[in-house]
Amino acid sequence: MKRKTSESRLATPYAIWSVLFIVIPLILIVFFSFTTQVDGRYVFTTANFEKFFNPMYFKVIRRSLVLAFISTVLCLIVGYPTAYIISKAKPSRRGTLLLLCILPMWMNFLLRTYAWSAILGRNGFINTLLRFVGLGPVNILYTDTAVLLGMVYNFLPFMILPIHTVLSKMDHDLINAARDLGANSFQVFTKVIFPLSLPGVVSGITMVFMPAVSTFVISKLLGGGQFYLIGNLIEQQFMSVGDWHFGSAISIFMMIIILISMAIMNKYSSGNDKEGGGLLL
Repeated sequence: MKRKTSESRLATPYAIWSVLFIVIPLILIVFFSFTTQVDGRYVFTTANFEKFFNPMYFKVIRRSLVLAFISTVLCLIVGYPTAYIISKAKPSRRGTLLLLCILPMWMNFLLRTYAWSAILGRNGFINTLLRFVGLGPVNILYTDTAVLLGMVYNFLPFMILPIHTVLSKMDHDLINAARDLGANSFQVFTKVIFPLSLPGVVSGITMVFMPAVSTFVISKLLGGGQFYLIGNLIEQQFMSVGDWHFGSAISIFMMIIILISMAIMNKYSSGNDKEGGGLLL
């Protein structure tokens, strides 16, 4: 009994924190999304959600989902080999390699994105190098390419770390057994290593897609405000337009998108909650 009492006391600060900064804000967002102000009073309405189904906003949704999907795929293509190389490195070097991957995250997110503005600018490092070799300047900044580069750079560690965790805990006896049975390197990877690492892949995809689909800083700085993503639209409603009701409705819609994507990812990772997934026979 005393143990339960002490545990509940230890959990009290976390419960207060969750109520103040998670539960109450969510309640406010739901409240504003289903209400509007008429003569100083809040009136229930679904007009905020109906407004969001304007074809103009569908373009914003499509662009947000497409860029988030492409950035997630690029992070997987770059992140999986990186995580595999780190997991195969000597234990004495593995910590250093992981440190190099997460070192940029020690810097402020805004400063990291601003740095890419200087790199991709017309007088930036890349265009200076291209001029030096005689290829001339290339317009990269304020394009979809710049936004994708910013997303991949900022969210790549979220793909590397979970995949590396799964690969480093993998039972190497299964790999050795596959080789003893005559499997070549490609077969070992496709039939053993990759299936066993799927939980890490699914976690990485979830951790990259969620912030990518909701970001507004990267698209604002590297996109130059020339196009909107869902995050930019929400920021505009709260900070510029002052329409908290419509902004809350968009936030609810974005939460639904994220929850659906998480449900899909959990469906593929169900039953693989230990060291790895299942072998592909």
